[in-house]
Amino acid sequence: MQDGISQKGFSMNLDIFRAYDIRGIFGVDFEPKDFYRIACAYAECFQPKTVALGHDVRESSPQLWQQVANGLQDSGAKVLNLGQISTDMLYFSVAHYKTDGGIVISASHNPAAYNGMKLVRQHATPISADTGLLDVRDAIVSEHPFNKRNRHRCDTFQPSQFLNAYLAHLRSFVGLERLLRKRIVINANGGLAGCIAERLLAGTPIQVCRRLFVDPDGSFAKIPGGRPDPLRPENRELTAAAVKETDADLAVTWDADADRCFFFDETGTFVEGCYITALLAERVLLERGSGGVIFDPRAMWAVENAVVSANGIPILNRCGHSFIKARMRKTDALFAGEASGHYYFRDNFYADNGMIPFLIVLEYLSVQGISLAEAVNPLRAAYPVSGEINYAFEKRSQIRDALDAISDAIHAWGDPDLEAPIDGLSVRFLSGPGSWRLNLRESNTEPLLRLNVEAIRDEALLIEKTMRITEKLESIGAKRGTKFRWEPEKSV
Repeated sequence: MQDGISQKGFSMNLDIFRAYDIRGIFGVDFEPKDFYRIACAYAECFQPKTVALGHDVRESSPQLWQQVANGLQDSGAKVLNLGQISTDMLYFSVAHYKTDGGIVISASHNPAAYNGMKLVRQHATPISADTGLLDVRDAIVSEHPFNKRNRHRCDTFQPSQFLNAYLAHLRSFVGLERLLRKRIVINANGGLAGCIAERLLAGTPIQVCRRLFVDPDGSFAKIPGGRPDPLRPENRELTAAAVKETDADLAVTWDADADRCFFFDETGTFVEGCYITALLAERVLLERGSGGVIFDPRAMWAVENAVVSANGIPILNRCGHSFIKARMRKTDALFAGEASGHYYFRDNFYADNGMIPFLIVLEYLSVQGISLAEAVNPLRAAYPVSGEINYAFEKRSQIRDALDAISDAIHAWGDPDLEAPIDGLSVRFLSGPGSWRLNLRESNTEPLLRLNVEAIRDEALLIEKTMRITEKLESIGAKRGTKFRWEPEKSV
């Protein structure tokens, strides 16, 4: 165990404290009793009176939930017991019930061996490495004695009509009466998204014609590779095949904790997150009037154009939910979208939600009387993108060397216009035979470099430049882990 701490029978790997959350391998990086002490440290640092507490579907989550509940109670905090939830249900509950904070036991799309926590303060404000998460870690490392704040241990209590309140909140974003008949495929990746989607669609003309992994199953044993991640190639292929086999109008998939969603059109083709962000931004601006829309630098041209065309204010921001939410609050932005499938709404407490985009897209297609491919194909033609391509290295130090190598190489590829270093290396090339752009950034959660390339109305140029960058990265030790969008199936 690296960077571990151990005292009085307590030990854990400090690397579980990440940029946005706490996450590691259960029984390796931490033990159940470790979560008790983390909960005590959370209470010590933020002094909450009431904390909303829920857990995802993982088999290890209930016992970790109990450890956190005990730690909060012994620290004098009341626990609002949410039971089994998705991550976006935590954000709703903290804002709706006006608690002083909230915690969900979850490891998102990681395999079943992983678990962790996402923590928030009042108003569902995220606690990240920049806003207090490392203070929780440091309080543990300091061996500070966590004493009860009150003599009497507080109890847990359950909210009344929690699910109904959450469903009503989701429905408030659309007019369900506007929905027209659509045949859809849903893939819940073993989480709660399938159950919530079915409840939302009850009584509407929407027909679910194929269900993939909709029964909550924290073992993820039936999911390819045991990884409840919609972006895994084998997972995407299953969803795409289901669309073709059923002649569905579209498909939607969620990760295991249901705070991200992804779409496939009626041909079974995956729809990149930047195009969904552009559609949602246009719709929100039409409904709410002029306002700010935040997006990340991975693939931005389609979004930027949509926002400006709809008289919105485009705002470029660093990737990551805690950074996006902080900027939304600061600017009072109407909406934000990330290429990673996170979509944020001011009317959803500035938080991300995996169900609201699902409903809005269905409403948009119904009102416009078009298919999803008809909605996004103009964007695909105008702003072709590579999609995010991951590159792994044997040593973490090689990642910095690779970034430096690409920085040196760009001058041989044209006349580079370096953008402000918001998140990684972003360069656009606007002179020459065509316009294209790249963003190369280090992952915040995995030892990877992530590449995104986009062009303006030139698919051939996009492919050429993506291949050239890949060749350069591979020449210095990178191993590509993502299939190119234009490659034949199963070639990687």
